[in-house]
Amino acid sequence: METTLAELLGALDHTVATLVDAPAGEQVVVRTVALAEPADLAEHLEADGVLAQVYLLVGVDPEQTVRWLRGVGARPLAQRPRLLMTKRADDSPAVRAAAHAAGIALVQVHRHARWDQVFGLVRRMLTRAPGGRTEAGEPDLLAPDTDLFGLAQVVAAETGGMVSIEDPHSHVLAYSASDAAADQLRIRSILGREGPADYLRILREWGVFDRVRRTDEVVDIPDHPELGIRRRLVVGIRRATVGAEDRMLGTIWLQQGDRPLRPDAAQVLSGASAVAARIIARALDAPSTEAVLVRRLFGAHGEGVDVPSVAAALRLHEAGPAAVIGFAALGPAAELAASSGLIRLHASAFRGDSVTEAIGERVYVLLPSYHSEHGVGSWVRELVAQLEQARGLVVRAAVAAPVAGLTAVAGARAEVDRVLDSPAATAEGSRVTTLAEARTAVLLTEIIDLIRDHPHLHDPRLAALDAYDRDHGADLRDSIRTYLRAHGEVSTAAAALRVHPNTLRYRLRRVESILGIDLTDPDDRLLLEIQLAACPPRAPSGNAGSA
Repeated sequence: METTLAELLGALDHTVATLVDAPAGEQVVVRTVALAEPADLAEHLEADGVLAQVYLLVGVDPEQTVRWLRGVGARPLAQRPRLLMTKRADDSPAVRAAAHAAGIALVQVHRHARWDQVFGLVRRMLTRAPGGRTEAGEPDLLAPDTDLFGLAQVVAAETGGMVSIEDPHSHVLAYSASDAAADQLRIRSILGREGPADYLRILREWGVFDRVRRTDEVVDIPDHPELGIRRRLVVGIRRATVGAEDRMLGTIWLQQGDRPLRPDAAQVLSGASAVAARIIARALDAPSTEAVLVRRLFGAHGEGVDVPSVAAALRLHEAGPAAVIGFAALGPAAELAASSGLIRLHASAFRGDSVTEAIGERVYVLLPSYHSEHGVGSWVRELVAQLEQARGLVVRAAVAAPVAGLTAVAGARAEVDRVLDSPAATAEGSRVTTLAEARTAVLLTEIIDLIRDHPHLHDPRLAALDAYDRDHGADLRDSIRTYLRAHGEVSTAAAALRVHPNTLRYRLRRVESILGIDLTDPDDRLLLEIQLAACPPRAPSGNAGSA
């Protein structure tokens, strides 16, 4: 998908972003976005790197920005970014001059705006449908490709107010243009900040949030001049679910400006709720074209992927080394899926052309044209730590690098899954590893799983050992396992079991007698150790005693 600079600025609104300079005009087309921190700028200037067309510079000072702009300005015009968004544009005439010389539009972002919110809004604008039009050229709410931004604009025009559409967690998804009558609650919501605590407390005390969640009614909230809050109407967005409670998808807020809302504003808002529910449900049910292409690249739709076509559609370099990272939750998988957007944000900051997708219960990141395995490992370890500190989300990660171009991405994802499928593959003290580092643990896990899943590979002699333990209140299985893990050192194994070495020697002779094996035979020892790992003790088949 694509949009123009003018459309992007219109969607972001002057509340969030203000155009400083547009050397190529406001109709320049942009398609891709990247978020870059100071350490990322050098990566984005690699000779073979793919530059995004929109850059959000986070924490980059004016001097660094000027150096970066001069570097990208040395590239051919077609390979340069189209737009730079920064909170520091007003601080430095040198930044404005360097951007103008490079032919790159410059936008000042409000200093209180949250970068994750701005990044999400820009991404949604770049992937949005163009919006249906009637013959008269006006947006058509019932068109199948209407999006939330278009809906917000139409509702604002039909009601005479200002609209914002939020998700169930009060994060703004889309909004209409603001005017001078926008109050602080609207401005702070759009900037990604919470509204005044006193006002939110009043809404909770009045039961506004509960009414919106539980009913279809449009709730009328009077103004509060003492808090600087104007009158609002709000309605919930819910998806009807057959045989279950309706699912809450978000809310639509309508702020009154200097003029009263139109008499039928509540009716319009009620209808908009139904339309918004269809739009959001459609997005939830049908992955975007980009998501389908990414899933194909990762091999989620089987073999036979036309990699050149997919690479061209995603604007990725097909050749050259790459890296694939997989993340798996050590807790509830749903928590990781809910954090896939945060992983995408960090991946985009690390590498502007990164690709992130949640597939099943895991999240995968592709770093095209990236060959530094050490650099990837350091970034992944830092991200794993941040997820735990910021979200309390404990995850494991596996890295495949270098990967020989995009044709090998599906195989690399399978390799990553092999590591994540093996709980023992992550070294103690670290939750980030590679297949090369975990080869022994991965292969042993796969061999043991293979034996466990095929009963004809189970050694029936272990049943006699388990029966002896049950009938005599013994624990020969644990004794022999400990002995084998101690590499046949009786004193070491006896100490671990807290028994006398002669006691352990007696138990080992009993094992040899029951199983009919020779513990001095390497083949017998190898088979026994694998079988003990693959075949847990069998439950008693009857009422056998333990005397």
